[in-house]
Amino acid sequence: MTAALNILQFGSSGQLGTELIAVLSKDPGVHATVLGRAEADFADPSAIERAVLKAGALDAVINAVAYTAVDRAEQEEAIAHRVNAESVEAMARACAARGVPLIHISTDYVYDGAKPGPYVESDPTAPLNAYGRTKLAGENRIRDLLSAHVILRTSWIYNASGRNFMTTMLRLGQERDEVRVVDDQHGAPTSARELAQAVGAIARQITGPAAQFGTYHYADAGETSWCGFAAEIFRQAGLKTRAVPIPASQYPTPARRPANSRLDLTKISRIFGIHPPAWQVSLARVLAGMKETRK
Repeated sequence: MTAALNILQFGSSGQLGTELIAVLSKDPGVHATVLGRAEADFADPSAIERAVLKAGALDAVINAVAYTAVDRAEQEEAIAHRVNAESVEAMARACAARGVPLIHISTDYVYDGAKPGPYVESDPTAPLNAYGRTKLAGENRIRDLLSAHVILRTSWIYNASGRNFMTTMLRLGQERDEVRVVDDQHGAPTSARELAQAVGAIARQITGPAAQFGTYHYADAGETSWCGFAAEIFRQAGLKTRAVPIPASQYPTPARRPANSRLDLTKISRIFGIHPPAWQVSLARVLAGMKETRK
């Protein structure tokens, strides 16, 4: 019988963290130890380093923790930097000391959105906001310290229980006849459950001798605007609410967002055999799960 894969997971309560727990707990070939804020506070990089160094047998580390308050980061960049860069650096250093690979989740916000087509992993980065800058700093510190890494950039994450665009639209759809939504920013909504399944598949593939490390993109397939996403949420949920398209200039936010967040998925499909479902299919699965939970 093959020994279970021993994984140390950072992050227990965020959208990806909760979905990883659900996915990995059902995999008999995985033994996951999950550390939340109480066990490993990312405001303290030394605590993160100690957690990796003191963990038992390890085959891989997964980091599902990030400071993700994009607008608040404009005023709290030092805090965001500590979580997204300094603690990530400490984690990478400890992984290197133990000879353990790291899977780290990053973001489409490392790009400026000026490219007309989907971004490939080798495209130049140029973040527009503090959140993007701190996430890119974390990426670079991993690359400097640990060759055995997978940095997974993703976009527009949502799940059934988190505070996210989908759950906000479902709430507004119950309250209003129409909702004004930005229509000139494009990307791919990504189900945190689908992302968690991809992370689990990658973890199984990078612990062997043929591991292929580096930077990858994962998002659900296809593309839309925020307004298009809202309209599909309303349609699939059976709500009569109308999504009214507006330009981003009519919805000013403290942090600038990229107009183009589309990510090319060729590399992850070719290297890991991961073929994301269409974003509309993922949305249907999430909504169906929510309906089943309410029964």
